[in-house]
Amino acid sequence: MPLFMYHNMLKYICLCLVISNLLFSPLCHANSEVEIGGLLLDNTKSRLGRDFYFKFSQLWNDIPNTQGINVQITEQIVPRAGTKLKLLLNGRIIYVTHFGRRQSPVKKKVEQAIFILIDAMSQTQYDQNNIDMAGNGW
Repeated sequence: MPLFMYHNMLKYICLCLVISNLLFSPLCHANSEVEIGGLLLDNTKSRLGRDFYFKFSQLWNDIPNTQGINVQITEQIVPRAGTKLKLLLNGRIIYVTHFGRRQSPVKKKVEQAIFILIDAMSQTQYDQNNIDMAGNGW
């Protein structure tokens, strides 16, 4: 067998190994799933709203078991009155707060919003996981 045919066959075998490795490696790693926590969406418009979102997101990262939970912070700017922030959990409004036109501290309102969110999350998880309780109380 000539030498050039040997090199061509070796290249072909190496190419087949590389292609098979690329094709079948995702299948091997499919068993090790990556868990993604809940989704936090920012729909704020003003500096005060972004500050609220930033502080809220820092606390949101520390909450466990947020898989499948979507939280959205929306802001409505009210002319000459300030801004209105809403916190939605899976599309349902759970918290609304108002800020005036002047800069005001947001830390207490963020803490209040996070506590209400944790309470609402526990209630929705309780409702989903408990098949013994009737929906209407009977």
